[in-house]
Amino acid sequence: MSLQAGGPMVERWHPPAQPHGFVLGGGPAGHVPEGEPGADPMNSVLGKVRPILEAFTADDSALPLAELVRRSGVAKATVHRLAQELVTWGLLEREGCDYRLGLRLFELGQRVHRQRILREAVQPYMEDLLLITRETIHFAIPDSLDVVYLDKIFPHRGLNAESRVAGRLPLYCTGTGKAILAHSPPSLFVDVVRGGLKPVTRHTVVSPGRLRAQLDRIREEGIALECEEIRLGYASLAVPVFAGRTSLVGALSITAPTYRMDAAGHAAALRTAALGIERSLT
Repeated sequence: MSLQAGGPMVERWHPPAQPHGFVLGGGPAGHVPEGEPGADPMNSVLGKVRPILEAFTADDSALPLAELVRRSGVAKATVHRLAQELVTWGLLEREGCDYRLGLRLFELGQRVHRQRILREAVQPYMEDLLLITRETIHFAIPDSLDVVYLDKIFPHRGLNAESRVAGRLPLYCTGTGKAILAHSPPSLFVDVVRGGLKPVTRHTVVSPGRLRAQLDRIREEGIALECEEIRLGYASLAVPVFAGRTSLVGALSITAPTYRMDAAGHAAALRTAALGIERSLT
């Protein structure tokens, strides 16, 4: 086999692609609905709560009020008032003088029905792949210009960095992202290029022409191989996962050190797992 390094459901692309869009409902005269040009989301309470909650990164256990103000860009008095309300609702918790994300957020996240059902469907096949390969297994879904990792399992010797459950990485430089991008409408490729192809390592493909050639090859072979584009010394082999052979729901991957990656040997197991997931989602 010849390989080249390389949420929401996305319809499998068949040329010619049709543009997708939506129409916002009308409002009172003179009112600009949030999300349309001219609207300022920061004028709403939720528009101020969102940057406060998103101020926390995966590496933050807790943040002081001053840091919440700096990262959110919201006025100090407003952050202080809203933080107190968020603590009352359980969305934030107090840790001395600092704040941390609350358990209530975790509980609500577990109620996201579509992603919970999808995760339950893929887990048995991920476990089978782990037993066969003894390498790190990921399942990711597309979200905007990124992939979000819905699940990840790994052996003791596996990869325990860079990726994490609920974490996100760019579509253009990850194995799962390339598999998704290759089977998505061409408009997504345009958006990714417009957003900028920034190097993560010295091997990251940042040329639109080279990336397009990779995606053409992936589409032809049905499998993607990313080599050291996201982390030096590691490679990922990925396949797209469909529901009912019509809707792209995500991508399944095996990640291993480059010296240990057996692309030819693992490809069949990866494709078989993807087909099993597809059958379970039908």
